[in-house]
Amino acid sequence: MHPGDGHRGSLEAMTVTGTVPPADDLEQGAGRSGPGARPAARLAARRWQVAAWVGAGLALYAFFVRISFGGRVNSDGANSALQAWDLVHGHLLLHGWHIGDATFYAFELPLNGIMQLIFGLGDVAAHLASALTYLIVAACAAALAVAASAGTSRAVRCAIVVTVLVVPLLAAPDVLVLLEEPDHVGTSMFILVSFLLVDRAPSRWYSAPLLCVILCAGQLSDLTVRYVAVPAIVVVCGYQMLASRRLRSRDAALGVAAAVSVPLETMLRTLMVHVGGFIMVAPKAKLSPPRLWPQHASVTWLDVRILFGAVTEPAARLGSLRAALGWVCLLAALAGLGRVAWTWRTASRAEQLLGLAIIFNVGVYLISVMPLPDGSREVAAVLPCGAILAARALVPARITGRRLAVPAIAATALLALVPLVAAAARPPVGATSGSKTGAATAPLTAWLAAHKLTYGVGGYWDASVVTLQSGNKVQIRAVDLHPNVTATVWKINIPGWETNALWYDPSRYRATFAVADVHGPYPVTAFEQFFGKPTSTHRVAGWVVLIYRRNLLGQVLPMLP
Repeated sequence: MHPGDGHRGSLEAMTVTGTVPPADDLEQGAGRSGPGARPAARLAARRWQVAAWVGAGLALYAFFVRISFGGRVNSDGANSALQAWDLVHGHLLLHGWHIGDATFYAFELPLNGIMQLIFGLGDVAAHLASALTYLIVAACAAALAVAASAGTSRAVRCAIVVTVLVVPLLAAPDVLVLLEEPDHVGTSMFILVSFLLVDRAPSRWYSAPLLCVILCAGQLSDLTVRYVAVPAIVVVCGYQMLASRRLRSRDAALGVAAAVSVPLETMLRTLMVHVGGFIMVAPKAKLSPPRLWPQHASVTWLDVRILFGAVTEPAARLGSLRAALGWVCLLAALAGLGRVAWTWRTASRAEQLLGLAIIFNVGVYLISVMPLPDGSREVAAVLPCGAILAARALVPARITGRRLAVPAIAATALLALVPLVAAAARPPVGATSGSKTGAATAPLTAWLAAHKLTYGVGGYWDASVVTLQSGNKVQIRAVDLHPNVTATVWKINIPGWETNALWYDPSRYRATFAVADVHGPYPVTAFEQFFGKPTSTHRVAGWVVLIYRRNLLGQVLPMLP
């Protein structure tokens, strides 16, 4: 809480005494519900406020959509889209699916499925769902940032949050991590919503059970919630219990609810698998040797800088200015984190939770086996949490006087708009990018559809992306090819993640072609050695299509685990 958070006198009282209120108070007074205020005026002011916030949200969503179309959807995102397609078509347990170490089952997949019901399966729905996910995360961050503030301060804090979230999007690699296929940034929604509940409605009768449900759903989607949100809530609620010296309290109920969510999610996941639900890759929840921690600290710091955009990217919009803005955002977030540590005893629950979330997310990542120079997605929750702390640290709860209010709004609005406009100005990707080299699969998809080739096999990065782009009209299923020691004989197996075992059943489907990426790891000879000589071979852009007169799944099925 800031010193200026107390209630002010009513506008009428100040008028009677001859005191002229500051401009910011005039704005707040229009929406104040004091006994002397006119109901019609209050209602009209509230409607304008709601309209302004809704309009700002829609405008921000339009920017996110445009930025998303400047990125690309690869096979990781395509597989999530196909899972969402199955989910909204009645396959609630996703039977047959072998999903990665984060399922995104309770948030991104349903959101993607809803977009598919409206716009159909394809790139458009994927981009719209990704943009909406980021918008929801931004909205949750803004809701936490504006707590205990009013008037101009709320708008300024929101502008700072948007700025921190948008600056990384000036570089294409960060667009892929933050704004394309489902990734750990969407997990921030569960973390922020649970923090909102603990901070804003801790005494409600439903808060503890609702918190347990939110955390359980979050862990079902991504175990990051277990290692970040759950311990943060347990620690903060435990501290509040000790500070108040009350064992039976609202904090005790919330802490117990957070702790109970862990075994509850484990039981739920076990039950889903028992009744035929999807299986998933075990998360890399392992500690690394302590001797590696200093090296991991350096890599983690690099990943955090990448996450905030505080690195130089050759093709980034705004060039070096983008890196400078990223550094400003990162330093502001660090200042907010330092402020929470310095004022811990008087900090709000939200600030304590956000500070601990950053520490737990970075700390668990640092001592695990996961740190890599391109692993910023693993600490994605640090970005919105840091944005909130930066906004709360830089902007007081109330900005009084027109001399301060107008420049503050103008400056922060400009600060948010510049990166938004620059990121949205990136040319849209005309076609979905399928391989790691970024080659557009549109020519391949169009050629296969024109030649009535509807089911085949190919490398992972050339498979589901074509399936998504064609709206399921052309289906390519991923296979892995591995040479022996002498690289003279190739063997095939099924990727152990993001695939559906039912795809490879020869009694259900007939695969009559294979796709070899000229720039990929599997040469044409690898497919020919395993499947035999094709009936015909066709070069299509950067791919070679091998056509057969038999069902290739008959050879693939025995390789299923």
